[in-house]
Amino acid sequence: MVQRQFPRPVEVFENVRFKRPDLNGRRRRLAAALTVEDLRAIAERRTPRAAFDYTDGSAEAEISIARARQAFEDVEFHPEVLRDVAHVDTTATVFGASSALPFGIAPTGFTRLMQTEGETAGAGAAAAAGIPFTLSTLGTTSIEDVRAANPEGRNWFQLYVMRQREISYGLVERAAAAGYETLFFTVDTPVAGARLRDRRNGFSIPPRLTVGTVLDAASRPWWWFDFLTTPKLEFASLSATGGTVGDLLDLAMDPTISYEDLELIRGMWPGKIAIKGVQGLADAKRFADLGVDGLVLSNHGGRQLDRAPVPFHLLPEVVREVGADVDVIVDTGIMNGADVVASIALGAKFTLIGRAYLYGLMAGGRAGVDRTIQILTEQVVRTMKLLGAHSLDELSPRHVTQLERLVPRARS
Repeated sequence: MVQRQFPRPVEVFENVRFKRPDLNGRRRRLAAALTVEDLRAIAERRTPRAAFDYTDGSAEAEISIARARQAFEDVEFHPEVLRDVAHVDTTATVFGASSALPFGIAPTGFTRLMQTEGETAGAGAAAAAGIPFTLSTLGTTSIEDVRAANPEGRNWFQLYVMRQREISYGLVERAAAAGYETLFFTVDTPVAGARLRDRRNGFSIPPRLTVGTVLDAASRPWWWFDFLTTPKLEFASLSATGGTVGDLLDLAMDPTISYEDLELIRGMWPGKIAIKGVQGLADAKRFADLGVDGLVLSNHGGRQLDRAPVPFHLLPEVVREVGADVDVIVDTGIMNGADVVASIALGAKFTLIGRAYLYGLMAGGRAGVDRTIQILTEQVVRTMKLLGAHSLDELSPRHVTQLERLVPRARS
């Protein structure tokens, strides 16, 4: 029999500690988020449907993004035990310089539509974390203002080649003058993908008020207050607005983009240049032969060609064939620090986060981006320790198996 007694107040307070309530709602929300998926759930509650769906959605049936995320979930890790991992080094080297972490912030368009701090929040958070920030051609903060938010850090610029070439040339010149170090020449957007969520929601740039948006606003007044009381959205490269994102991309992008455009831009750009949107080994070899500095294996977050190749699946063979000549970077589908570690183990020099950063932005502005980086950092460090790796250099293919779910049929 267990001997029982009346609880003594002194013993109760010795064994129980009451948590002091945090009256700051934003801080309380973000502290409760333990994963990027948690931040996504907060973002969905706090953001109007059209803006959230623009961020969260992808092309057509959204098969590409689902497969990309599934590929990371299908990783099997192989840990090495009884190794001293009290401290691990997460420093990565990419394009000849260091990053405190093996991931940076990917270029995202129309970012201030998701939350009004937009690219400034991302650049500031990147500066604080010691990681690169990439500004999109379709960004809603100027090249110069992003540099001001990250004056001592690493700023990269993502370039679309526009129908009006002078626009693209002017952006290249401004980015170079502002001290951006790397240019992402984007090759996977000759036309816009079919982003069906945007069409179903009637999502346009700028947002149009309809009965649906008014009703949606009633439950999210803070978002509309921020949107209507902050500076007007400005786009560095778009002079005309008033349609869906797909409509605007089709008007702006040039389906005749070619290798000649790449050579011309290379001649204008004084820094490193990487090709963003590589989706096959043959193209990877061709660009490596041209002497570019890097390749970003990406299917544009699944927002262009649905059923596109999974970048993470392409990684081993691309690294094997051209990894000695160029820095290979992976994006699309990264939602966990373990995804980052798996990519580095299979030979990637670096990774990029897009939606993961935007979920944090929508969940809590700059503080939400900081929380995204913190969550991913904790996951990277914990995964490395559990694998027995002291540094990124110690990660290798022996730590990772890509389990097969989609196996091609033999060709006749």
